[in-house]
Parts: sequence; structure tokens; C-alpha cells
Amino acid sequence: MITSLFRKSTPLNYTVVIVALVIFFFLYQIGQAEQVRSFGDYFLKFSVLAFVFASLFMANFIVKKNGLSKDSAYTVLFYLVFVLFFPSTLDNLRLVMANFFILLSMRRLVSLHSVKATKEKIFDASLWIFLAAMFHFWCVLFIILVFISILFHAARDYRNWFLPIIAFFTALTIFVLFALLIEKSWIADLFAGMAFDFKVNYFTSNFQNAALSVYATIAVFFLASLLMSLSNRPLILHSSYQKIIWYFALAALVFLVSPHKSNDLLVFTFAPLAIMATSHIEWVPIQWQKELILFAVMGCGVVSFFLQL
Repeated sequence: MITSLFRKSTPLNYTVVIVALVIFFFLYQIGQAEQVRSFGDYFLKFSVLAFVFASLFMANFIVKKNGLSKDSAYTVLFYLVFVLFFPSTLDNLRLVMANFFILLSMRRLVSLHSVKATKEKIFDASLWIFLAAMFHFWCVLFIILVFISILFHAARDYRNWFLPIIAFFTALTIFVLFALLIEKSWIADLFAGMAFDFKVNYFTSNFQNAALSVYATIAVFFLASLLMSLSNRPLILHSSYQKIIWYFALAALVFLVSPHKSNDLLVFTFAPLAIMATSHIEWVPIQWQKELILFAVMGCGVVSFFLQL
């Protein structure tokens, strides 16, 4: 039933997802009400919601624009469900902003297969990544995906390899200028964020541990599904799917190397995993299997959300 509802993109699908996200957002914020003391606090809270909405629909735009979906609404649904696994994401403005900038970068990188405005896309993608790194330093690892994309589509022109370096100095100039004008401590914060820590022992409750374990299992399932079926998919989409796989791998690496770990850091995996989940659901030919997988993932997400309130 759920698969039939989201099989096609309609205003009803998006309305359901929007209303559900708003409801879950307010349910989470009710538990955090004691932290809200001023208008500025309310503004920050609603800024998080705005960036989550923007990220959700940017992920949807990427799959639609590049033919990675059969005009379904599964991507927005899965993105919502993955947010529910880690509700504290709805309270971390820096990470959701960084994630949105990474999605803007991916929008440019995935579209490189068209071989139109190649240099502009490479520069834009690199710039968005370096801007994201200002909010969470280890987002800089996504620059690896820029070079992978150049290798796939634009390796013959040597000038393309220097564009990320130009973007780096552009972003650095912008950051230093704003830091000197507004708040010099931003520079010290950026250097502090360069530390790394591979330990995963930050859990404050067993429910966080369980949510991460279930999420990791789901991620491995959808990743394995895409890897095993990749050779059977249209050849024209191979490079796009390979970039999504690299996107997910680098997002997982950002989580692993970041200091001061929390489940919020997995926000960078939501979009690529939602795209891979959409790919799996649309690829499975048997209806009851689609329903079972979708209900299982949704059930785990909703249960994880309420256990962590």
C-alpha cells in the first residue's frame, strides 16, 4: 500500500512527507523546550527545520534530474525515515547546513555526465565542499569525490585538475574575511575541528547504540544491493551510481574520523542512502518484498525516534 502511494511523484506524496516531518520536529522540540529561552533560540530551531526540508528536496532533485529514479517519491520518504533514526539531528544547525552544502556540491558532480559547463560545475562543487568544511571541517574529505568525478568525465583537460585548488583559496579568502569582520574565534574553531578520533564510544543510552546498529545494518543491505545489481543497470547511469556509492563511503569516513562523535554526524549519509534505498525498491520486481522492506525500515525509524525522545 505504501509503495503504491509513493510510486509516483504527486503533491499528495510531498504533502504527507512535509506534514510528517513537521509533526516529528515538534514532537522532538517539545522534549527540548527547556532549552528555548529567546526569539533567537526559536529562530535557530526553525532554521534547522528549513535546512532539513531543503536537503530533503535537494536529494529528490538530484535523483529526478539525473534519471536515478523512475519518477517516484521514495527518496523523500526514505530521507525522512533516516532522520527519524537520529532525532538529535533536528537540533544541530551546523551539521544540517554543512550537509545541505554537500548536497549542492553533489548536484553539480552528478550532472557532470552531461559534459556541459564542466569547468563551472567542478569549481562550484569544490567551492560548496570547502564552504561545508567551515561548518564541519572533515567535510573536506568530499573533495576526493570531485577528483573522482574529474577522472570519470573530464580528465583529458589538465586545467580541470586545478579548479578545486582555485576553489579552495576562494573559500579560504571568504572565510578569513568574514572571520576578521565578525568573529575572529571562528579561525580557532576551524583549527580545533581538524582533530580526528576513530573511537566510537560516545553513546549516552542503549537506544542510541541500537539505532546506530539498525541503521548500519540497513545501510549495508542497500549498499550491497546496489553493488550487486550495478552491472544490470543502464550503462549511462553507471558513473552516477558509482558517485553515489563514493558519496556514501566518504560520508561514513567523515563520521569515523570526526572528533566529538554523535549520531548526528551520520546526517551526511542520509541522502546517498536514501538514493540507494530508492534504487533498490524500484528495482525489486515482487510487490510484497517491496512492502516488507519499506515497512521494516519505516517501523525501525519510527520506533528509534520515540525511544530516543
